[in-house]
Amino acid sequence: MAKSLRGHFLIAAKHLRDSNFYKSIVLMLEHNDEGAMGLIVNRPTQVSVSQALAKHFDLPASEHSLFNGGPVEENALLILHNSPDFDQEHPPVVPGVFVGTSPDIFDRVTDSLSEPGTSFRFRIYSGYSGWGSGQLEFELSRGDWFTLPATSDFVFRSEPYEVWEDVIAEFQRQHRIVPEEPTSPEWN
Repeated sequence: MAKSLRGHFLIAAKHLRDSNFYKSIVLMLEHNDEGAMGLIVNRPTQVSVSQALAKHFDLPASEHSLFNGGPVEENALLILHNSPDFDQEHPPVVPGVFVGTSPDIFDRVTDSLSEPGTSFRFRIYSGYSGWGSGQLEFELSRGDWFTLPATSDFVFRSEPYEVWEDVIAEFQRQHRIVPEEPTSPEWN
């Protein structure tokens, strides 16, 4: 393995038709010689967070959707959040994005749901995306994925259905071979 992709987005190529990953953006949480793990950041479900956690927490009704993080262990719940106060033991995945899995983190997130006007941002995911040793590297060599350093802006975007188009546009902008044409020909 040449370089860890932790803190990067995997951008599904247009030809990747796997229903689990079609037009998906995966935030890579781990990537090493043993394999890789990430969360699909642009796949909200029709289930609200309050519905999903009703058996465990008494939550007020919420407009926050549960997200599908991937096809592996769909009963596992993970949280991406922006609060460095919630978990000071682990470094952020990218600046402003932390991962939570402990009951304490879930308690703190659910408590924040009732705080109006807070700048706290979070997403709760059911399941995750995973690759065995060498599997992701093979898919990358086949051209199934593009990679781009991740940012919190795309992770917590209010319109998740637009994230794939926006991230692919950013990838193309950063990897442009021919410069853009000037808007005025005399600038050429």
